[in-house]
Amino acid sequence: MPATTESTAKPRERLTRERVIEAALRIMDAEGIEAVTMRRVARDVGVEAMSLYNHVADKEDLLDGVCAQVMAEFRFPHEEGDWVETARQGASEWRRVLKSHPNVLALFAERTKPMTELDALLPMEFALRTIGRAGMSEREAVQVFNVMGGFIMGFVMMESGRMFGGGTTGQDDPSPDQIAHVVAAGQLPCVAAALPHLATCDPDEQFAFGLDLLLAGLQARYGLPA
Repeated sequence: MPATTESTAKPRERLTRERVIEAALRIMDAEGIEAVTMRRVARDVGVEAMSLYNHVADKEDLLDGVCAQVMAEFRFPHEEGDWVETARQGASEWRRVLKSHPNVLALFAERTKPMTELDALLPMEFALRTIGRAGMSEREAVQVFNVMGGFIMGFVMMESGRMFGGGTTGQDDPSPDQIAHVVAAGQLPCVAAALPHLATCDPDEQFAFGLDLLLAGLQARYGLPA
């Protein structure tokens, strides 16, 4: 075979901040947060680690970029309908984003400063605007935002860890004998009775149920139309 010449060699893709952050997110999704190091990201994009510092200040800046990248994947629902349906669609979309990148939940939990990038804050702006359409005060809107956000993030953590579904017993449809091996039914009768339902719980159905409870509670508390 003829040797590859400079004129026929495939040009190396230019390194940018976006490429660096995308590589870090790809590694985090596949291998976990611990795998995201400057050296590992550099190897993924085909450069020396020092080259990354032309695009990110340090690892903290890199991880901030990962958080912002995930937030920017939020697809905004239409806002023409009533606020309850818009809130339901927005919550479902946020769950979709987090399920696509479940390891980012740990990054969000460990943050010690707010994000400042515009694209990263637009989903928060959307959520507060939607809640505000219900006629709540700014303080109440923040409280509702925190409660709904906590529900969605906590739910994704549980379903990613298989607390719902077959993860309860290791079986999708456990028999009474299999359940008996999991807990001491005589000492924990309520837990034993619940396990078959936990093992066959559908996450989509459970999420919709929890979200309906939250929204119905808000409608009742603030006298909003159902």
